[in-house]
Amino acid sequence: MQSTNIIELAELRDQTRVFRDRQHAGQILTQMMQEHKETPAIVMAIPAGGVPVAAEIAIRLGLPLDVAVVSKITLPWNTEAGYGAVAFDGTVRINHDLAERLNLSQQQVEEGILKTRAKVNRRITLFRGEKPLPPLSQRAAILVDDGLASGFTMRVAVEAVRKASASLVVVAVSTGHSQSVERIAAEADRIYCPNIRSGWSFAVADAYEQWSDVTEQEVLEHLAHLRTQAS
Repeated sequence: MQSTNIIELAELRDQTRVFRDRQHAGQILTQMMQEHKETPAIVMAIPAGGVPVAAEIAIRLGLPLDVAVVSKITLPWNTEAGYGAVAFDGTVRINHDLAERLNLSQQQVEEGILKTRAKVNRRITLFRGEKPLPPLSQRAAILVDDGLASGFTMRVAVEAVRKASASLVVVAVSTGHSQSVERIAAEADRIYCPNIRSGWSFAVADAYEQWSDVTEQEVLEHLAHLRTQAS
């Protein structure tokens, strides 16, 4: 039985190519999230792919946009696959079962954590500068990404904003594997995911007609645009 805090669109279940692009996905999510419009909530995008989705949500719901820098710890021989993640506050989670199955040594794991922590710190400086994390107590933190594959990165993000005393932790993702969505639902207060898919094979990109990696420059442009509108 599916968790009651999962909000999806039944007509998009197990469908592919349901969004034109990330902006369109953000528009669909916005329609599902009207209860958060013009509330004290804050939209927190997970860079890089989550930023275009989150920007649409923030604009259309009249909410501030910030970034929750989280990065997966990738394999030494495959920079696309990960076995853990590091969050903006230093929170680290390791999938120890996977690391053991892959025969990763303790040294490799420690080196992976150090490398990823350096990436996270560099991105915090790039995207946030010296600006401190906004206070999250007494407000909902809406964590946004363009999809959930394993969901490990999002789980670390949820843990980090919990530690920052967010009164409500909401996850908004365009697409997600059914098992990952259920795992996130067990840790977040609510998850919006219009396109839930099951099966052995899952790729976030399959939910989109147009898909490409989001560059750090594009992230900066989205953030600058939102700041200009807010001023």
